[in-house]
Order: sequence, then structure tokens, then C-alpha cells
Amino acid sequence: MLKWCSRSIFLQVVLGLMLGIACGLSFPEVSLQLKPLGDGFIKLIKMLIGLIVFCVVVSGISGAGDLKKVGRIGLKSVIYFEVLTTIALVLGLVLAFTSGIGTGANIHLDQLSTADAGALAERGQHIQGTAAFLMGLIPNSVLGAFADNNILQVLLFSVLFGSALNLVGEAASGITRLINELSHVIFRIMGMIVRLAPIGVFGAIAFTTSQYGLDSLQHLGGLVALFYVTCAGFVLVILGTVMRVSGLKLFPFLKYMREELGIVLGTASSDAVLPQIMRKLEHLGIGSSTVGLVIPTGYSFNLDGFSIYLTLAIVFIANATGTPLAMTDLLTILLVSLITSKGAHGIPGSALVILAATLTAVPAIPVVGLVLVLAVDWFMGIG
Repeated sequence: MLKWCSRSIFLQVVLGLMLGIACGLSFPEVSLQLKPLGDGFIKLIKMLIGLIVFCVVVSGISGAGDLKKVGRIGLKSVIYFEVLTTIALVLGLVLAFTSGIGTGANIHLDQLSTADAGALAERGQHIQGTAAFLMGLIPNSVLGAFADNNILQVLLFSVLFGSALNLVGEAASGITRLINELSHVIFRIMGMIVRLAPIGVFGAIAFTTSQYGLDSLQHLGGLVALFYVTCAGFVLVILGTVMRVSGLKLFPFLKYMREELGIVLGTASSDAVLPQIMRKLEHLGIGSSTVGLVIPTGYSFNLDGFSIYLTLAIVFIANATGTPLAMTDLLTILLVSLITSKGAHGIPGSALVILAATLTAVPAIPVVGLVLVLAVDWFMGIG
């Protein structure tokens, strides 16, 4: 058993998860000091993400042949992401409204602390509009995009660089070969860092358990339960249907990605598995140009779980504070969420910040209601 566990990152992550919970409950004061273990692991991963995206995208496009094919893949991906995100938002809104989640809580606004909500709302007001978001895709400098670890800016430069190499052809073969070799080195470093995943998961879970306790879900258990039921339904029905149409099976794919799912479960960060997901999809036989375009773009445009969280939380806050919602309010929530959800990736405490931005744009719902979901934000973030 020990030999098997030493070879399986998945089992090590599960073990780290269980030990983290036990440590958080048994030694809460010590566990509060373990947060740097989880944060450090995620920082190690993020340190390489920009380089990995650059190498994969450039290598894929430079060797892809017809650039029109690459452009079609990118356009199809963005359209697909927008459709799936809209479905997730509508699904969350419908289930939250029909279930009446939060109704009867009878929370009075004067009972809520405005300190945390005020700070989040102030940050939420700075969420970019569509035009500013598009302008933000263009870096002030190439080095700045890598220094800031802005994946969309890195992706834009990578597409341009790879396209230029493709057009130059044989004259730039040396640069193409160098980038291919660099990618092998970077992925080897990534393999070394991934071995630390169980330690990162242990630290993150120990801190969270000691900070909030297992009973932290009791107050908002209905919201958390509905969220995960909705996510499960979305994966099984919506994504399952997409995969069946594509000729694939959902459960074998989930099994193939079980190690990555385990890491996300422990760290509540999808960034921690972006490089491994790209590598595993290439191992399945998907072209590197497709992987390099679709996965980084999806990390910013295809936030389905977050979209479900956003609409559920907004309706929950409205119901809990006794705020009546008209059909126009629901449509406003949907339209605003379609824009604000695109700014979620890469922002610390992104869910609450984007939630604040959305509530600020929907005057009928009190922004101070954000305080109601603070206790379960981490648990929802895993989804």
C-alpha cells in the first residue's frame, strides 16, 4: 500500500487532504500558521504558467501549417465558452429563484457588518467594462505581460509570435527548435513542483478547517448544497451531453483528470493545475496549437462553476434580506453577470469581488449582503 501511495500523486493528495482536516481540528492554533504551505505551492505553479503558455502556443502555431485553421479553432472556442457560460448563469438563476433559497432567513441590514462588504464593493467598482477589458488584453510591454503573469496578454503575444514564426518558415527554424526544447525543460520543472502538491493541499486544508471549522457550513448549508447539486447537474447533463456529441465519455475523462481534481479540491485554485491539464490533453493526442489556445482562453472565458455561484449567491442575498426581485432585476443580473464574470480569473478573492461588482450594478439588492456568503466563499470556490 505504501509503495502504491508513493507512486500515486492522487492518493498522496487525498492523504494530505485527510491529514489537513485532522490537523485543523486537533491543532487549530498551529494550523493557522500553515497557510503559507498552500500559498507557496500555488505561487510555484503560477511562476511557470506564463512560460508554459508561451512555449505551448508558439510551438503549436508555428508547426500548425494553415493559420486559418488556428483562427477557426480560436473563434469556435470563444463562441462555445460564451454559450456554456450563459447556460450556467441561466441555470443558477432559475434554480435559485424557483427554490427560494434564503427565503425566511429574515436578515436585517442593520445586523450586518459593513466593513468587509464596503471594501469588497470598492474593489468591485473597479471591475473593467467590455471596452476596457479588451484594451487590457494588450500589454504595455511584452516583458510586462510576463512580469504581471497576465495570461491573456501572454496568450495574445504568443499567438502573434507563433504566427510570425509560421509565416517566416525555415529561416526561423532555430528559434522554433529552441522554444520546443525550452518547453521540455519547463515541463520537467513543473513535474518537480507537482510532487509538492500533497504538502500544499495539507497546508491549505489545515488552515481552512482551523479558520472556519466544520460547522461553518451549517448556517448556509442550503446554499452550499444547492450550489453543488447544480454543479453536478451541469457536469453530468450539460458537459456530459457535449462530450457524448463529441464522441467521448465523461467518467473515463474525469478519472483521467482525478489527480488535478484532487489538487483543486485541496487548494481551491484552478491555476494550480493549468500546466498539468495542458500536458495531459496533449498526451490524449490533441494538437498542441489547440491545447495552447483553448485552455488558457477557457480559464478566463469559461468560468461555468463561478457563473453558477454568482447567480445563486445574488438571489440568496436578495431572499435572505427580504429584497423583492422583479423580472427586470433578474434580467439585469443575467446581463451584468455575463460581463463581470469575465473579469474573475486571476483576481485575489475573485468571487466576492466580482459579486460586489455585480451587486453594485443591480441597485435593488444591498451590497452589504455580501457578508452573508463570506463564511462559505472558500467552500463554494472549490466548485
